[in-house]
Amino acid sequence: MQQQIAVVTLAARDLSASRHFYVDGFGWTPAFENDEIVFYQMNGLVLATWLACALEADMERPTGPGPAGFALAHNVGSAAEVASAMARLLAAGGRLLRPADAPPQGGLRGYVADPDDHAWEIAWNPAWPIDAQGHVTFAA
Repeated sequence: MQQQIAVVTLAARDLSASRHFYVDGFGWTPAFENDEIVFYQMNGLVLATWLACALEADMERPTGPGPAGFALAHNVGSAAEVASAMARLLAAGGRLLRPADAPPQGGLRGYVADPDDHAWEIAWNPAWPIDAQGHVTFAA
């Protein structure tokens, strides 16, 4: 089977607040949206924010009281971009989980939760190049 992820879907309790976070915080443009779902075309996959009740109906499974133990990551091209990206996300309804600091492996990272408490790591890793299309390459 091909090693890829096509769509990541996040449950949203308030689609308007979620849209504000992603559009005004990250600066992303929806590829499609209606009253239940917003799709964002990313660099190689699609991110969806879907009203929790509609996602539950589609999966035939409850989404639970909050997100499970995972974090999504948004890498940026410089250390200075970590602070500015986090500030935009906080201004757009995000909640600070961890201020930016240097992890043991180098670089800089901090964590912000979206309005539905999904954790986003905002990171700069000097060993992981980002190409013009925004693709990050894993490097040891």
